This record gives sequence, C-alpha cells and structure tokens, in this order.
Amino acid sequence: MSVGRFLQQAAAGNAGVGATYVDDVFSTYLYDGNATARNIVNDIDLSGKGGLVWTKERSDSANHYLYDTERGALNRLFSNTTNSASDIANSLTAFNNDGFSLGTGGSSNANGEEYVSWTFRKQPGFFDVVTYTGNATAGTEIAHNLGSAPGMIIVKRTNSTSNWAVYHRSSNYLVLNSTAAAYSTAITAARFGDGTNVIAPTESVFTIGGDADTNQSGSTYVAYLFAHDAQDFGTDSDESIIKCGSYTGTGSAQDIDLGFEPQWILIKRTNTSDAWILLDSMRGISANSNDPDLHPNDSNYESQQGAVNFAELNSDGIKIDPGNNGYGGVNSNGSTYIYVAIRRPHKPAEEFAATDLFHVETMVNSSSGEDRTVDTGFNVDSLLFKTYDTSSQWFWADRLRGTGNLLIPDSTAAEDKNTNNWIKWDTSEAISEDLISWNNDRVYYAFRRAPGFFDVVTYTGSSSAQEIPHNLGVTPELIIQKCRTQGYPWNSWYTGLTNSQYINFNDSPGVQTSSNLWGTNATVATDSVFRTGGGNTGVDGSTSDTHIAFLFASVAGISKVGTFNRPSQVAQDIDCGFENGARFVLIKRTNTTGNWVLWDSVRGIVAGNEPYLLTNTAAAQVTNQDYIDPLSSGFTLTSGIATGDWVFLAIA
Repeated sequence: MSVGRFLQQAAAGNAGVGATYVDDVFSTYLYDGNATARNIVNDIDLSGKGGLVWTKERSDSANHYLYDTERGALNRLFSNTTNSASDIANSLTAFNNDGFSLGTGGSSNANGEEYVSWTFRKQPGFFDVVTYTGNATAGTEIAHNLGSAPGMIIVKRTNSTSNWAVYHRSSNYLVLNSTAAAYSTAITAARFGDGTNVIAPTESVFTIGGDADTNQSGSTYVAYLFAHDAQDFGTDSDESIIKCGSYTGTGSAQDIDLGFEPQWILIKRTNTSDAWILLDSMRGISANSNDPDLHPNDSNYESQQGAVNFAELNSDGIKIDPGNNGYGGVNSNGSTYIYVAIRRPHKPAEEFAATDLFHVETMVNSSSGEDRTVDTGFNVDSLLFKTYDTSSQWFWADRLRGTGNLLIPDSTAAEDKNTNNWIKWDTSEAISEDLISWNNDRVYYAFRRAPGFFDVVTYTGSSSAQEIPHNLGVTPELIIQKCRTQGYPWNSWYTGLTNSQYINFNDSPGVQTSSNLWGTNATVATDSVFRTGGGNTGVDGSTSDTHIAFLFASVAGISKVGTFNRPSQVAQDIDCGFENGARFVLIKRTNTTGNWVLWDSVRGIVAGNEPYLLTNTAAAQVTNQDYIDPLSSGFTLTSGIATGDWVFLAIA
C-alpha cells in the first residue's frame, strides 16, 4: 500500500476499522418508476462518504443522468450530450447513508418505466469526485483523494456546453458523449498535459491542459476518477476491485484475465469510431445469451441496441465475443479497446444474516398470467424451484446463464432454452415471474453468492485434467455439477469422497466410482479451484461442451454441509450450530440407494408430519410422514430415517 493511500485511508477513518469490499462502494440497482417520492436503498453511504449516482431509463429513449455529491442533489449532467449542468426539481432529491432519494419528476422516476442506477461511492483505491475552476494554464495540477494513480478520469465542464473529456491509462484522449476514435497525442496533451506532453496522473494529482474541455479560465468543472488495480480491498486488504485496461480484438472468442469476476464493464473501441458499450450483471451478462447494453454516448434504450452476446463472465475475468462473431463493438480483429471493469460483490458470508443469503417462499397458482414478484431482500444469483402440489419437473436457474436457460435436476436433459422466459433476472432484491399462468402452487429456493457460503461457476470442457477457478474463498464441501450442452447425469462430490468417487444428484444410487473423475490430484478442491479429470464426458470430456457447478460450504450459524451415520433407527439430533433451527434441509443416503429428500420451514418443519420433496424426481410433495423435527441448533431425525451413511446440506 502506498504512503499516500495509507494516509488517505486513515484520514477517512478507515484504517484499522475493518476491511472494505466492493459491496460497500458500488451498486447496480434496478427499479421501476412510479412518479412517487421514494428512497432507493442500495446500502451505499453517499451522505457520509460522497459519490456519484448515474441513472438511465432502460425501457425508452432518454438521457443518461449523472448526479454527484460535490455539486449537490437536483443538479444533473447528461453523458450523451454536451449540455451544461442543469437544476431540476423532483429528480434525485437527496443523497442518503444507504442510497438516494427520488422525487416525483420523470427524469429518473417516470411512472411505468424501467430504470438502472449505478452508484459509485468515494473511496481511496476505487473512486473519487473532484470539482475545480479553470485557469487556462496548461500543466495545472488538480489534487484528488484517490490515493492511487487513476486508471480513467472523466471531466465535464458544468457551466457551459463542452465535450466529456476522457483520460484512460491505455489510450489517448476520448470523448464520452461521442463514438469518435482516440485523438492524437497533441490533442490529448491539450486536455491532460502541459500542452505539449501528456502527463500521467499520480496518486495525489492529475494534470490538465489549457483546452476549454478541461481548463477554460473561470469555468467550473467536475472530474470523476476511477482507480486501477489498487489491491487494498477484501478480507485481507489484498484484492483489487477495479481495473482499467486494454486488449486487441481477435475476431473470435478471447478471455480477458482481470483476476476477478466483474459485475460492471465499460468498453470502447479506440482505433475507429464506435459506441461506448456498458454492460452489467444485473441487467445481464449471460453465458450463451444476448446481453442488454447501453451506450453512454446516446439516449437509446436497451432494445434499440440489437441482440448481441458481447461477453460472458468467468471466475477470473470475462470472455469477449463468446459466439465468435467478431463484433466491432468489442472484438473486431486487430482493433484496440479500452475497458473499465468492477469486481462482483465479494463480502464474505459471515458479514450477513442467513436471511440475506437464502430465501424460501411459496407462491399460489395464478390463472391471469400477470407479472409477479417475490421479494427476497437480496439480489438473487441462483434459483431452484418447482410446483410442489403435483408431479412436475424441478428447474434450476441462475444469473450467470441468464433468462430462459433452465436445468432440470430430476433429469439428465441438457439445458432447456425456455422460450417463455419464466424467471427474469433483471430485478433487484426480488424474483420476478414473467407473465406466467401457473395452475399449481410452487416453491422457490433463492441463493445469494457469497464467499464462504455459495458460488456458481460456468466452464468449458478441455478433454484433459484442468483446474476450474472459483470465488467461494474456502474449500467447497459440496459440489453439484451438470453438463449444460449434453444429456449427461448430474454429478456431485462432498468432503470425504476421493477424486474417483461421486454421487448422482438426479438419481438415487449411493456413492459410485469413476477413475479420476475429479482430477488426477488427490486433493479435489482448494479455496480457489476445483479439479476435473478430463476423462468423463459429463464432467469434462469434450472441448465443445459447457458446464456449470454449484459450490456450497459451511458458515458458522448460517449453513452446514456434513455427514452423519445412523447405527439404528432412533431419534438423533444433528447439531449445525444454528440458533433458530433450519429453514432448509437436504439429505441423501450415501452407502446405498436413497433419494435426495428436501424439507423447508415455509411448507413446514414441525413436531409431526411435514411435507417433503425429492429433488431427484418430479413427484409431488409427500405430506403424511414425520421424518425430521425442529431443533434450535439444526434438525432432529426421527426413527423413520433409515440406518446407514448420509450427507446433508442445511441452511439456517
């Protein structure tokens, strides 16, 4: 950590107080406008720390609006125009300690329209906002509090019309409100230099030239500064949460190694005219699906941009142009591109309550086919659901694969491209059903990815042993894996099995054997990778197949992956370290045939008969058996549970 960075953390009151995570300083929040004064609660402290709120209407043509704490609420800028700043009543009306307030005005809250907001909190090593008055002197230094050399700076003259001037560490001068290619070094030096030379910013200042876009005498300016690779975040304060880099297009799929999985990406082609491409995982950066993009340089809404699969997310970066289409916007052969990427949420599970990580809810049948929402209180990353009062398939969906891509846990079938798009992922803190007429009741199990608790990984086969990076942050204790492109069985592994042992998730046999299924190393998984052997088609047998893996681990007071032995059929307590019992219990007999049996507290875990479901079959719930009872520290097995060895997953 640099001295400047350390001193600014101490001055900000952050040194020694605890780790800072991307969750604390950045948010993508989606909302529907209602023309009613309201608070947007995204857990970002703007009133205490300061920062920027950037909003865009997704469902109709409209300007991009930017509001920052240095200039004050109600004073907006437009990234897609050269306009000066303007005050507007009833727009963004206040910056709060947990988000921001909206008024009744239509610029960011029109009734019936859909919006996205991106919130950047001021934080050394991540983001800063600076205002200054121009003096027309080339080489003027402007102080900032980023504490590290900025990777990108965006400057806008606020009292008059001007371009949005962009400095990026990998490029000459760019214009945010334009599709123009990067300008010459001389023009760059006139904006970010001494008039002759471009001067790279430092951890405490950036330099402006004498051009009106950045330094007209008497004019007022705002600058937004984005850090690059300041590795001061995470539990051990050694992780980066933002990178400003570049790459060369190849015309075919290529991996960009960021060292983290991103949630927000801004890309610009620099050698020729092309739009700025803005993607985020809340609206969707999906494997094998089209990505809704927005352009900071125009007012277009999402559906105006066309259907393009720009990228997909990896555990350590992004795959650009996964369909090998040579998209000019992100991957034209030989073209140069710059990007800004922000890490996905990485606050560890122990920082949350169990209800912030897992939600179970039932929803009754609907004959009208309206959009309906289940409030979860957190952004859902993965969803297991089923109609439980009749025989019906299970479905497993997740944000990484995007809307319309479903897997069926009770079947070996390949991924179902559901044309009805039953579950929409572009909803904050909720599950949204898309115009469905359900004839039966259903149950939803919603999971949030968090280090230590749960992670989702997509990967491509290699036909040889490989290590698959993950972001669980601890060694997985339960892995549930499926080939997405072929009709192969679901394979699972849990702590205690060898690299040649597995148990089917879609079937009832006990532990089975397949040589080197989970790699050739005796250690199947670590806190950063899990291994595959390359010889089994269902796990990693073909370079043309794609796969998904769900990783679970135990978190004190929140979740427990474990095993137990039943020497006889008597009541037996399973202590999971919980305080108020389990809301979710999944068990499987492993020494011989047995179903995967699932209970939840919403349908009932009681001292008596409670309904259970079998995740490996499509059968309706069974309601006339008493197999488990409630226990404050976990759950109790009744005498009905057979003898033998079992594996379980329980969530408080």
